[in-house]
Amino acid sequence: MWGGGVSAQLRDTAGELAGLLWREHTLYRERSGGVVIRGAHVERWISLSPTGGKDQVLIRAGRILHGGTTAPARSEAVASLTLGTGELALICRRLLADTAAGTAPRADGVRGARPARRPGKAARTGRHTGIASWIVILAVASLVALFLRDLVASQ
Repeated sequence: MWGGGVSAQLRDTAGELAGLLWREHTLYRERSGGVVIRGAHVERWISLSPTGGKDQVLIRAGRILHGGTTAPARSEAVASLTLGTGELALICRRLLADTAAGTAPRADGVRGARPARRPGKAARTGRHTGIASWIVILAVASLVALFLRDLVASQ
């Protein structure tokens, strides 16, 4: 039913993790070959997916919304399946804590894990007008001043 190889290893690892994370949980397979651990009583989920790298797994965490639908992942990290179940559970707990707090992924202090790459736009600072905008404004003001000077000089 679950297939062999990586899927079986993910299923076994997810089953062990589920027991460490929550007493009440549901374990199911994704179409992509990953495994999801769903803790409905805490309104959170954890997903383990193969990354294509040898013994690497993408761990994602998210919330379960009212009505039972799942929200998109709020934090994720890449870890090695060669880590012990306890260390993988630690990574999952950190991701779940980040999900609850609504912060970005923090896998920096965990051995064998690194934050997953997510393309995104840099956060905007409180400054509304940048230096380039001020240069353009000054150039336009200079042109207007030159035009007015020539207009006054020609009369």
